Amino acid sequence: MANHTKTTTLTDLQQKILANDLYTEADNSGLDTWIDGAVTGKINSCWKRMQSEWTTKLMNDESFTDSIPSNQADFVALVTARSDYKTRKQRDDS
Repeated sequence: MANHTKTTTLTDLQQKILANDLYTEADNSGLDTWIDGAVTGKINSCWKRMQSEWTTKLMNDESFTDSIPSNQADFVALVTARSDYKTRKQRDDS
């Protein structure tokens, strides 16, 4: 699986606004840590919702007779390969 890098550029004004609530060092290491934590937290939240939603769907699908994978990578691969899987954008566009 490919890694994806996203670079975010903040203006001085935006950094000052964030510094009002976030503990940041002069080198912005605190801000970097917060951004990393925010992304990790969002991924974990999305994973929990995906796992819960799709475990229920798979268990209720009489045509699905395989076992449900116990590891995250295999679970996501199984779900995203299904014909009834749609991304958020695809669900919103339909």
